[in-house]
Parts: sequence; C-alpha cells; structure tokens
Amino acid sequence: MSEIVFDGVSHDFGAERVVDEVSLVLTERRIGIVGANGSGKSTLARMINGLVSPTDGRVVVDGLDVARRAREVRRRVGFVFTNADNQIVMPTVREDVAFTLRRHKLDKADAAARVDATLKRLGLTDLADRPAHRLSGGQKQLLALASVLVAEPEILVADEPTTLLDARNARLIARHFASLDQQLVVVSHQLELLEDFDRVIVMEHGRVVADDVPSVALDAYRVLIA
Repeated sequence: MSEIVFDGVSHDFGAERVVDEVSLVLTERRIGIVGANGSGKSTLARMINGLVSPTDGRVVVDGLDVARRAREVRRRVGFVFTNADNQIVMPTVREDVAFTLRRHKLDKADAAARVDATLKRLGLTDLADRPAHRLSGGQKQLLALASVLVAEPEILVADEPTTLLDARNARLIARHFASLDQQLVVVSHQLELLEDFDRVIVMEHGRVVADDVPSVALDAYRVLIA
C-alpha cells in the first residue's frame, strides 16, 4: 500500500480553522473518515490530491509533497465526489470514461481496451452509448467511479460516495469498493460502509478525536453524536 502522511496539517477557511494540526500516517488498505458536518473530514480528504492546500503543515503521498508535485500526485490519487454530476463531462458513458485517458498517451486500441474492461468491471457495458446525464443516480456514481479507475490510480479517495444513493445502490458501491486493489480512503456518514475497513478516523472540530479499528472508532463516534 501507499503511504499518505499528514504532517502538522491545518487549513483555514477565512477566519475559521477547519482542520487543526492533524498528523497522521495512513498505510492501511481501507481507511474510513467520519465526523459531523463541519468537522473537517472532507477538507482533510481533499488535501490528499491537492484539491485543498494546507494553510500550515504538509501532505506527502509516497514521498511526494502534494503542494509541490501535485501533477505527479494526481496520477497516483483518484477522487470520487459525492455528486457524480460534478464529474460527468462527456455526452455518453463510454466517452466520459475515455476522457480520463486523454493525457495518458495511449494508442487508440489500448485506450479502447482499457475503457471496455473498466465498463465491464462495473457493469456498465450495456450502458456504454447511453447519454451520461440520463442515467440513474446509482449508475452515475458507477460512471464516476469508472472514470477514475480507468486511469489505474494507486489510491482512491471517495468523499461521501453513497450519501445521495438509495440502500441498494449504496450496497453496490460498497461491493465494488471491497473488490478494489487500490488503497481506499472513504469519507462517509454511512457507518455500515466502514464496518469492515482496516482503520477509521473520527474528526471533530478539525481535530482527530479517535483513530482505531472500526469497532472501536465507530463506537467512539456514536457516543460523540449521541
């Protein structure tokens, strides 16, 4: 697995400190981050591939300082947002997945093969020529995941990927997550998604207040929000 290091990281949004002196080393295969709205969990996750920059401290991915080497880091780190519509940019499903590879300098045959394999893996082959924005919510989230995975990142960060989904599609996303070879960092309010992860981090007021195996960390979070 990769190594993600938060070294004394803080982030200020205006006058408000939303992440406050967080230091972590993440090496586990599947890591969850939980916390109430405004706890800083999404901000922390977005620092991993440079979507948000620290006000203080630094984030390092496999020895690469994210602030200084963001382009290299983003080749290693894929990001899935809560709302898949924010990631869909092309008219059809196949075109949207292929769009990710535009900078990878693959020949057409290799790119097409990778796209087809990714669509098949996520059960989207029959939807390949469907208008992307006319998919169901669950299908759109699978498309967003496919558009990230086709680039074969080493790390996948997902920010509340099941929040807008019904129970069936949330379980489907969870099953796909379980099958991934990549290191996975998931921010979620849906605690059941994280119960079989390797590690869960609990955020509150910008700080880490619990960091343990899921059974311990999630119980600490339930007490916190009770």
